[in-house]
Amino acid sequence: MEFLRSRIIVRPRDPERSLRFYRDTLGLAIYREFPGGTVFLAGNGLVEVSGTGSAGPGPDVVLWLQVRDLAATASELTERGVDIVREPRREPWGLVEMWIADPDGLRIVIVEIPADHPLRVDQRSIEKTEK
Repeated sequence: MEFLRSRIIVRPRDPERSLRFYRDTLGLAIYREFPGGTVFLAGNGLVEVSGTGSAGPGPDVVLWLQVRDLAATASELTERGVDIVREPRREPWGLVEMWIADPDGLRIVIVEIPADHPLRVDQRSIEKTEK
């Protein structure tokens, strides 16, 4: 089995409101548009806002977005009127995380990976020194 692409599909209660949030407030670039939906670039992933949902997002679904500078992102989002659900803080696993929500309450975690975090370390150099 081979998977070639992936994306998250968001079924908003108010498609226009959510389109404005992802496009204008978060500033995600449009990858493609089609009748009834828009697909946004989100780093190396895609977020599709299409159709209409009725129940809203479940509490166990979270959108994870990585940024270079979380403090600057928090400031910019606050200026754009986004409510910060949880202020930025360093987690026990080493990432710096902040939480916001989309207009339907979909939780969005915005993450900065600090320079000293293992995700930033080239494991090849560690393997060479251990040999």
